[in-house]
Parts: sequence; structure tokens; C-alpha cells
Amino acid sequence: MTRARLSGADLTDAQLDGADLTDAQLDGANLTGVQLDGANLTGARLNGQNLTGARLDGVNLTSARLDGVNLTRARLSGADLTDAQLDGANLTGAQLSRANLTNARLSGANLTNAQLDGADLTDAQLGGASRTRAWLEGASRTPAQLGGANLTGAVGLVQGQVNVARGNAATRLPAGMMRPPSW
Repeated sequence: MTRARLSGADLTDAQLDGADLTDAQLDGANLTGVQLDGANLTGARLNGQNLTGARLDGVNLTSARLDGVNLTRARLSGADLTDAQLDGANLTGAQLSRANLTNARLSGANLTNAQLDGADLTDAQLGGASRTRAWLEGASRTPAQLGGANLTGAVGLVQGQVNVARGNAATRLPAGMMRPPSW
């Protein structure tokens, strides 16, 4: 398959549900409000993109490059972000319920008010990420999976958030945080 090169394209409010954009290069494209539910963006490059309010439920973003991307209020429920790079990404108010963030890099990411109930953050790198008022357990009462996650240097993380999540002995907590007995 030929790699899609959509650099600089205006895809504002485009409906691309189920599209195969494997390894696509979308640098400089305008993706505000795009609908990509169920799309395959494995290995795609979206560095610095504006995806404010985008619909990405069930999207495959395995190994995608999303450094500095703006996903404010984006819907990523059930998305696969395994091995994705989201360093410095803005996920303020994003819905990441049941998302797979295994081995994802989220250093310096903003997860303020993000919904992470049922999300799998196993072995995720979250150093310097801001999680002020992030929901690690929501209405579904399914805790986020933090097994092996590196939470050292996390900003805005409170003990109550840690207590409702599922971690293990390999989960690294910031100084001053207590490991819940259930871990």
C-alpha cells in the first residue's frame, strides 16, 4: 500500500470513518472536528496536529507519532494507542474510556479532566504529565490499568486517583504517594 501524504490538507469536519491511513503523513493538515471512528492510523504521523473535538472512537493509532497534538475534547473511547508517542499532547477533556495506552509515551501530556476509566496504561510513560482532575474511574466503575506505568514526575495526581486505579509492584508513583494495599 502506498503511504498517504496529506501534509497541509484541509480535512476540517471530514468524515473518514473506517479509513485506512496506515503510515499516513498528516503533518500540517487541518483535522479539526474530523471523524475517524474505527479508522486505521497505525504508524501515522500527526505531530502537532489540531484534532480538537475529533471523533476517534475505536481508531487504531498503534505506533503513531502524536507529539504535541491537540486532542482537546476528542473522543477516543476504545482507541488502540499501543506504543503511540504523545509527548506534550493536549488531552484536556478527552474521552479515553477503555483506550489501550500500553507502552504509550505521554511525557508532559496534559490530561486535565480526561476520562480514563477502564483505560489500560500498562507500562505507559507519564513523567511530567498533568492529570489534574483526570477521571481514572468513571460511571462505568472500571478502574484504569496502571500496571508498570511510570507516574514519577506526574503533575496534579492525587492519592484518591491512585486509590481507584489498578496498579502493581512495577507501577512507579511520585514521591509522597502511597501504594494502595490492593496493588
